[in-house]
Amino acid sequence: MKTVRFIGPDRNFSDLSTATIQECAEYCASKDILGCDTETTGLDFTDKKMIMLQIGDNDLQFVIDTRVIDVSPLKPIIEDPDKTIVFHNTKFDYKFLKNEGITVGKTWDTFLAEQVLNCGKTDLSNSLAAVCERRLGIVLDKSTRNLFIGMTGQPFTDKQIVYGAQDVCNLLKIVEQQKEDLSKKSLTSTLKLENHACLAFADIEYNGLDIDCEAWLNISEDTSKALVESELQLDDIVLSDSIFKDVVPKYIQADLFEVERKLDVLWTSPAQVLKVMQKVVPDLEDVNGKNLYIHRSKHPIISKYISYKEKGKIVSSYGKEFLDMRLADGKIHTSFRQILNTGRVSSSKPNMQQIPADNKFRNCFIAPEGWVFVSSDYSSQELNVIAYGSQDPVWLEALEKGQDLHSVCAALVYGDGWSSVAEDDCAYMKSKSKCNCPAHKKLRTNVKGINFGLAYGMGPNKLSDTLEISLGDAKKLIQKYFTEFPSIEAFLTTLEQSSLKRGYARTFKPFGRKRFFPGWYPNMQYNPSNSALASTIGRAGKNTPIQGTSADMTKYALHLIRKEILENDLPVKLVMTVHDQIDTICKEDYSDTWKDQMTALMEKAANLIITNGLLKADTEISDKWKK
Repeated sequence: MKTVRFIGPDRNFSDLSTATIQECAEYCASKDILGCDTETTGLDFTDKKMIMLQIGDNDLQFVIDTRVIDVSPLKPIIEDPDKTIVFHNTKFDYKFLKNEGITVGKTWDTFLAEQVLNCGKTDLSNSLAAVCERRLGIVLDKSTRNLFIGMTGQPFTDKQIVYGAQDVCNLLKIVEQQKEDLSKKSLTSTLKLENHACLAFADIEYNGLDIDCEAWLNISEDTSKALVESELQLDDIVLSDSIFKDVVPKYIQADLFEVERKLDVLWTSPAQVLKVMQKVVPDLEDVNGKNLYIHRSKHPIISKYISYKEKGKIVSSYGKEFLDMRLADGKIHTSFRQILNTGRVSSSKPNMQQIPADNKFRNCFIAPEGWVFVSSDYSSQELNVIAYGSQDPVWLEALEKGQDLHSVCAALVYGDGWSSVAEDDCAYMKSKSKCNCPAHKKLRTNVKGINFGLAYGMGPNKLSDTLEISLGDAKKLIQKYFTEFPSIEAFLTTLEQSSLKRGYARTFKPFGRKRFFPGWYPNMQYNPSNSALASTIGRAGKNTPIQGTSADMTKYALHLIRKEILENDLPVKLVMTVHDQIDTICKEDYSDTWKDQMTALMEKAANLIITNGLLKADTEISDKWKK
């Protein structure tokens, strides 16, 4: 094939041409955009190897046997911030390239582009095979791809070489279509953000986190013991209340910690637990969290079981088996799913986004000797987004003056009911700060539930469940709330109505991410058959711009931080991000300087979206990871 050049050991080809790595570098240096792909012996970059690198454009593709060829001549090309390197799932290839001492300066990720264009369409696959078939009408030969797995010293076949070269052409053809679609949907800025951010996420995945295994095992044992104790407390509740008299006691021996139980109920069995709970709620159909939660005030066993389930989840997700997820270098390397429906991020293997907020877990992640954590998070990020979007004068004044926003809102909602229960030394009555008054604490909690619930499209039913109040009281509380804050109600109503009118929700400028709603079309009319869908879209329409704008902000901050580190060769590494928090490790002697720089970069990212300058970042230095 005239357009394919193989770079590797000398051998004779009937249809393929050869080249040198220098010829490849000279050709690629003259191009503004290049397709790039890798083939590896496996998925774990800490243990497996890159064996083939494919790079080029539609006119000429180079296939390099990296087992024998030094690819360092391509380093200045791939790292050039003015040259676009196209990948499908950049993070995967990036980590294997980084093992060769090569980072990526600027990327176009065709995988992320499909996610941006189809955000909300959860049934649509964005794998390279699916995208090639959908956009190009090409069916990839997966059997050839699988031949690379576990490959060692044997020569590549002609079929493997051609397969690798075709991926380069496919990527560039896909880009041309994506550019047009992104422009039509006004999503070019969104993808630019995601392309920048994915390089920061790749650095986090690559750098990983050191973990104190002994400390983790100690916590795991304590948590497991607490789970057993919770199980015994459930037993005692059943045995002490005559309502459960039909649950027959039976002495059994538990395996864990050799604790003797007096009840033959398997609390991990939904079927057995349902029989117990139906003694309290006869018409209960299952014991999933949502259905059971609304009944938690009816009997102590329900709250105790919910607590037991929470402990069980921690033990199963963050117990001693968690350490098995360390990779070959002994570190924890999570994997990010960069774009959820709202634009937020999730992670897996392991899930670091849901790690318990309790610092006893986070403190097990430690900085190497001579390094410290420098971590920064936004102060009330989503509340600032709501305040900016609604331009509510009370919220803006509270944030500007550093007042406790939840207390300020509670004081207005409850009026005399707030002022009449103030203690003599109430901090709020003196300076509108958060106080320790017992009565104020309850009222503040009620309104705080509304404030934060706004970001999730919460209605009276959810508020009723959360605060354990009647549905009528929840409706009155929300009505009173919006009476005091009409601009917030108008803001949320506008978000809801515009989503239903357009068929998508959108985050704030300048990134303007879109979440599409399958099954709903612009200006679609309400009718009984689509009322449930309309209700769901209404909630998502309020939720997505708030959460998504917050996610955009954090992603832009990640980009600015990575850019600062690389351009100035700073002794700093990105190691984690959880929602509005970004974590780095830094050489100890540079930490004070980096703390100020990181704060400035976080606030620069915030000011691009929340232009009033009210959203601030809190940055701390510590020897262990913490919230």
